[in-house]
Amino acid sequence: MPGTKQSKPITLALQGGGSHGAMTWGVLDRILEDGRLAIRAISGTSAAAMNAVALADGLARGGRDGARAALHDFWKAVSDSARFSPIQRSPLDKMLGNYSLDASPGYLFFEGLSRMFSPYELNPMGINPLRGLLDDLIDFTLVNASTDLAVHVTATNVRTGRPRVFGPGEVSTDAVLASACLPQMFPAVEIDGEAYWDGGFSGNPALYPLLTSTESPDILVVQINPIIRAELPRTARDIMNRVNEISFNSSLVKELRAIGLMQRVAAARGLDLGVYTHTYLHLIHTDLEVKDLVASSKLNAEWDYLRKLFDLGRDWADTWLDENFAAIGHHSTLDIDALEGDARLPSPDNIVRPAAE
Repeated sequence: MPGTKQSKPITLALQGGGSHGAMTWGVLDRILEDGRLAIRAISGTSAAAMNAVALADGLARGGRDGARAALHDFWKAVSDSARFSPIQRSPLDKMLGNYSLDASPGYLFFEGLSRMFSPYELNPMGINPLRGLLDDLIDFTLVNASTDLAVHVTATNVRTGRPRVFGPGEVSTDAVLASACLPQMFPAVEIDGEAYWDGGFSGNPALYPLLTSTESPDILVVQINPIIRAELPRTARDIMNRVNEISFNSSLVKELRAIGLMQRVAAARGLDLGVYTHTYLHLIHTDLEVKDLVASSKLNAEWDYLRKLFDLGRDWADTWLDENFAAIGHHSTLDIDALEGDARLPSPDNIVRPAAE
């Protein structure tokens, strides 16, 4: 990605989360506007996969300004297409300025319906309004041909449960739709004879494509799903929401813990473990703000709401750049222990090793 003479190369790992992906749009917009970071590679899942391809398409067409415009146009198109959706806020929620859909008659109807019937029964043709948006707005030839920005999109193989990362040369409308395919809403997306569901189940986002990148040692994770919740969920909806959060965060946490453990072992033993030793991890995320965003609001695509989330993401990025830009290329700013609360990484000195034979 072309940048100014002073720009530092970085790779991005973007988490998915429905319309909450507008927060990531805000983060990307601020980074592009700032100009001090040159994005060399992106690994994205679900809504983040859409952010990634929109950014790459716009970048190829018109540089940083083109990327910002492409992201804006994509999210505006998403909002416009949802204007006549039967899933809308209740009148009371609109009066109170509440963007939750928990009291939406349309949301409650389809939520109940999805528990009784599969998308193969309700949507046998696999109609997805996002397909038309992607086909109209994204030139995947440009995305795949870019030598400045490598895009990686993760989906989950239904048969094996393993992540499938579609890298440069493989990214397509089907790959992005597969990455965002919630099994309760859409039939699995078939690519080359394999069926795929949302990538959040196996890699949200996948970090390993970025570990092997030679473009930058720095990985900036943009996380939009809460890891820690102090309150015990008690209602059926809250329990399901928490199950989904744990599921969609688990793969990311496991990869971060693995990298962190390898780095601690290397530091304690004076070893050079290649990419594990020379990878710097960073995180943009604010648990206190996103924990109040209810799960149903991930389906709310009203423009005012998307703009609120966009502004929140921009604020995150602005604060992060002020506090951490100097560390890029030098050291990690992510404290994995703090990220996981009480879930601590084991000390290398306490690792149990098999006895010598």
